[in-house]
Amino acid sequence: MTLVAVAVVVTVVVLLGVGAVALLRRRRFVDEVDRATYETLHTASVAARHLRGGLTPDAAARAARQLRPMLGSRAIALTDPAAVLAWDGTGSHHRGQVVALAAGVLAGGATTVLGEEDLACGDPDCPIRSGVVAPVTADERVVGALAAYGPSVSPGLVRATEELAGWISTQVELSELERQRSRLMEAELRALRAQISPHFVYNCLSAIGSFVRTDPDRARELVLEFADFTRYAFRRGGAYTTLRDELRNIERYLVLEQARFGERLVVQLTIAPEVLPVAVPFLSVQPLVENAVRHGLERKPGVGHVTITAADTGQEAEITIEDDGVGSDPDAIRAVLAGESEADSVGLGNVDARLRQAYGDRYGLVVETAPGAGTRVVFRVPKFAPGVHAQP
Repeated sequence: MTLVAVAVVVTVVVLLGVGAVALLRRRRFVDEVDRATYETLHTASVAARHLRGGLTPDAAARAARQLRPMLGSRAIALTDPAAVLAWDGTGSHHRGQVVALAAGVLAGGATTVLGEEDLACGDPDCPIRSGVVAPVTADERVVGALAAYGPSVSPGLVRATEELAGWISTQVELSELERQRSRLMEAELRALRAQISPHFVYNCLSAIGSFVRTDPDRARELVLEFADFTRYAFRRGGAYTTLRDELRNIERYLVLEQARFGERLVVQLTIAPEVLPVAVPFLSVQPLVENAVRHGLERKPGVGHVTITAADTGQEAEITIEDDGVGSDPDAIRAVLAGESEADSVGLGNVDARLRQAYGDRYGLVVETAPGAGTRVVFRVPKFAPGVHAQP
């Protein structure tokens, strides 16, 4: 396969991705072009997995071993502005020259062709006599360079190296987007903790204080429940937990709230055992239960009911939190979910945003409410989703 063909196929990889690899695996190879296309797509797919974490030395070294055969060059190098990240192939004694020779590319972002005078060495048998250096960019910044080396440089090698550098740029940008997504989810969690903590802590301490003299044993039990609740809520863990752990912490929360409400708060839980191991975003259910108690029942005279249901629907788990409290204005709730309002609603917009970030827009909150009619909040989560794993 020619170098020009390699360049074209690399472009196809960006457009088709791993799905094309799966399709080609199921096909019989008609001819050598078909086989070469499959091998190139498969190689790019493997290299992409290495670059998911960004342009690090380890990722660059692993990816370089996969990418050099695509160019058919004697050696390739990946560098960032400060150091060589990887060299794969022959002539590694040229590694020390990479950053200096790539300086123009790193500064200006234009591909450079290297001649024999740039790559002179004392080994008369060294095959590294010329090369091409192309920029690797992310967010319109040059973050590195890809260099391909051989006895000579053809127009096809120049084009293929530029195409491959462009593909690497796409992988680096995707890894940066993933890091930004993770940072955003962490920020959302911090914001949620800050939002729910003051009100809840005050109410808990008031309830515990009311039992200190009249029922010391009950006060001691509530202190332990409060400690376990806050330990979970402020844990240093991942972005996901199991539905089992989330529900266990909701039970602690409800014990504390029932100490305050007494017989005015009636809770019913209906949980399918099959969904307990399902991974859900951390603090995705508890804020909805707190919202039902705080906004639904706190202002309602008499007894209030909260029903929590977790059902197995096949490929998904469906979680429902329903109360028979005072309800809300649907337009106000719609504005909160759309990010157009900061109304006093515990975590509703926060949870909705994190669900959509994790699973896509199909998996946001569905809220049914009206003044005087209570509130019903439903959301679904896939039992298995890429990148979603509960952490202890």
